Amino acid sequence: MTDFQPAQANKTLFLNTLAFTFCFAAWMLNGILVTFLVDNQLFDWTAVEIGWLIGIPVLTGAIFRLPAGILTDKFGGKPVFTSLLIICAIPLYLLSLADSFWSYALCSLGFGLAGTSFAIGIAYSSVWFPRDKQGTALGIFGAGNAGAAVTTMVGPNILDYLTDDKTNLENWRLMPQLYAAGLVIIAIIFFLTTKNKKPSAGSKSISTLLSPLKSIRVWRFGLYYFLVFGCFVSFAGWLVPYYTNVYGFDLATAGILASCFSLPSGVIRAFGGWLSDKFGARTIMYRVLGGTLILSIALILPKMDIYSTGKGVPAKASGTVTAVSPTSVSLDGTSYELTQKTDRLNNVENEFHFWPIKEVWQEPIVTVGDQIKKKELLAEGKTHIYFQANVWVFATLAILLGSIWGIGKAAVYKHIPDYFPQEVGVVGGMVGVLGGLGGFICPILFGYLLEGTGLWSSCWIVMLALSAICLTWMHRVIQKMTDQAAPQIASDFDRTKN
Repeated sequence: MTDFQPAQANKTLFLNTLAFTFCFAAWMLNGILVTFLVDNQLFDWTAVEIGWLIGIPVLTGAIFRLPAGILTDKFGGKPVFTSLLIICAIPLYLLSLADSFWSYALCSLGFGLAGTSFAIGIAYSSVWFPRDKQGTALGIFGAGNAGAAVTTMVGPNILDYLTDDKTNLENWRLMPQLYAAGLVIIAIIFFLTTKNKKPSAGSKSISTLLSPLKSIRVWRFGLYYFLVFGCFVSFAGWLVPYYTNVYGFDLATAGILASCFSLPSGVIRAFGGWLSDKFGARTIMYRVLGGTLILSIALILPKMDIYSTGKGVPAKASGTVTAVSPTSVSLDGTSYELTQKTDRLNNVENEFHFWPIKEVWQEPIVTVGDQIKKKELLAEGKTHIYFQANVWVFATLAILLGSIWGIGKAAVYKHIPDYFPQEVGVVGGMVGVLGGLGGFICPILFGYLLEGTGLWSSCWIVMLALSAICLTWMHRVIQKMTDQAAPQIASDFDRTKN
């Protein structure tokens, strides 16, 4: 890029990131607002209806990322992003008038388009920076998804303030109006302070712009993004009921811990872009997928309190039971000592245990006068296994995983301008569609797994499987590329040697 203008590029990047942060905060609004409305009995929505209302914005924001990316490549980011902000503000305002499930769902369908801002911003940001700086630039832009954490942390306090600590509940309607006003203000600022620019592909036809979607590489990048972004969005919401059900936290504490998962992931994305520029996106993705695999294995083990059969005490010879006590069993004068149960695990909930702990003991199952054959059990073994799945260990691992995904999100989008420099909007839009669908599909899948297994930690099975598939696919592709390049490398070496 010979016409690189650092001042204008950085200014555009800042405004892009700011607008994206506002859009992402609006996109995640239903997570707290729907919960507030149901908890305070303003609407009598079922669990299924709640799931749909939370999922609808994510779904529409994902589906329309591709056309948003195409429009950005065709017309440039300034008119498209400005239009999106205004368009999303309208259904957000109308949300304050909703009085039924269907009216609320229709408004959610409209403001869910805010999720397409990512595809617009990626395309608009990339055209301002040369190739060697695009990873860092797109990473900084992607940090705007911290808007999810902003809504999660600030939203409940805003609702409490607007409703006078829940004494005037109907004032909840002011919140979507505030969000709508915020989008309009950002739209005005964005329009007045940015300069339009589009890639040379902007003059191409729609069919030409869509041609990169025939490449399997686009769909592989989409699968990576399904994991690092889609699952991030999923857990940003799923961790709230996870903390309340598994660890018994109140909703406010669970929300704070869930924010601790999502906020670092957004902030560290800029660092992920810098790493991708310095070490290469491929190298970073190896680390991200491998780290996801390891952390998923660590998180799969659920909090558990298990009683099982342990090692018993068999008779060494046939005989008659002559004495039985909690500490021993006598058989024709031969005494068999029994392991006693202690109070070791009585207060285990209030202690810190990183690893699973166990206690074993034995209880007699015979009475005086019983005729016992050789190797017949005199006492049954008991085993008590307790795994605390300590909440602070769990939260630390979850935050670490979210941070890894933040780096991975930047690495995925660093690939796109490298392989598709003239179709960043289209390819970025398609990858964003697949990632956004992950945010819609995964919570539903988590719910079915929870219902089928009864284990909250079953959601990590999905992460383990996804990361294994992505890592295997990526490794095989790279291995194939290396094998294809090897003959040429050998030929060049031979020519140099001769």
